Amino acid sequence: MSVVKLLGFGTMPCGCVVGRYRDVASTREVVYVEEKGPHCVSASHRQNHTISALRDHRTPDAFPVVAMRAS
Repeated sequence: MSVVKLLGFGTMPCGCVVGRYRDVASTREVVYVEEKGPHCVSASHRQNHTISALRDHRTPDAFPVVAMRAS
């Protein structure tokens, strides 16, 4: 288990709510599905799992984030 810092939340076009986190030790960014959209058909979008940016042909910055700061 590692320590992560929340960067923000966002909603993807499919309706899934994702959170972006930064691993404090390695500064790697992780996109995590917080809630699956009710009409999402993507098998890779599973609640409580990470999304591979490379599999979706995106960079971590391409995932939408609503709040850049979390409190």
